[in-house]
Amino acid sequence: MISFEPTEEQRMIIDTVHAFAAEEMRPIARECDETGAIPPEVVQTGWELGLVAAHIPEAYGGFGEPSAVTGALVAEELAWGDLSIALQILCPALVALPLVHCGTEAQKARYLPRFCEARYYPATAALIEPRIHFDPHALTTTARADGDAYVLNGQKCYVPLAAEAEVILVYAALDGATQGFLVERG
Repeated sequence: MISFEPTEEQRMIIDTVHAFAAEEMRPIARECDETGAIPPEVVQTGWELGLVAAHIPEAYGGFGEPSAVTGALVAEELAWGDLSIALQILCPALVALPLVHCGTEAQKARYLPRFCEARYYPATAALIEPRIHFDPHALTTTARADGDAYVLNGQKCYVPLAAEAEVILVYAALDGATQGFLVERG
């Protein structure tokens, strides 16, 4: 029989994240909604819990292995604190986790250590397109090779932290297949 009870390790993580959500997030949630701003020190404190780095292998500076169940439990606790703050803390995982699973060795070596540093590393992904029948397997945003680089053409919407991101994972169609392209600030 399968048990859906959290393991002892998962229970400790849940308790730690719940305490952070209760003490740091919930008391400021309304003010953040009203002002449209999240205090950077709260995001930094959340980052220091290592919630993204926990999914990055030790070889790249992390201290764990990806676990979808643990990730879901963490996201649930953070969202209980405040969904907007949770999104900002976890948004860098939109780049880090695809790199862990699908990145080249060179990409992993270059980018993953950034998600394990003490300072919050803002990153995000651009997948959703502004159309009613959006299909991630039939993107209208395209990529075409131009020498050693690619030219991306199209529109994206709902790209959290786009203005602050140091790197954005942009999804586009290349020869009819969905591909991810890492775009660094500047």
